[in-house]
Amino acid sequence: MDTIIDTTEVNPVLNDIMLAELAGVVRYTHYSLVITGPNRLPLVQFMQEQADESLVHARQAGEILTGLGGHPTQGIGSIEESHNHTIEAILRESIDHERFALNLYRKLLGLSEGHSVYLEEYARTQIGQEELHVIEMNKLLRDYTIG
Repeated sequence: MDTIIDTTEVNPVLNDIMLAELAGVVRYTHYSLVITGPNRLPLVQFMQEQADESLVHARQAGEILTGLGGHPTQGIGSIEESHNHTIEAILRESIDHERFALNLYRKLLGLSEGHSVYLEEYARTQIGQEELHVIEMNKLLRDYTIG
């Protein structure tokens, strides 16, 4: 297959991105179900939106992966859960998840720089979105950590 970039390093990263984003679908759906308290409704909506966006991101990574001749793994990335369903714990776990995905996109950017404008722009866009998620979650977290 004639590809625009050496896929031996790029495709495994795209597959890892897809798996991490699919784990995000499950993670955020779970959180939307277990959140309780007076701020439940806006936080449930926020988590559902995160789950929906994670599915879109997983599909994007999978489409690029298969377009480059790769084969997506069936399954999802690992999901660690503390079973602590306080809003603070959920937000901290969410930030950790977003930072993990952010690092995968940064790895993809490093591999694609100077080799594929499309992959560079894709990685940069996703990095921006993941950074925004971390910023938003940190702002949400302030209500639960400022005494």
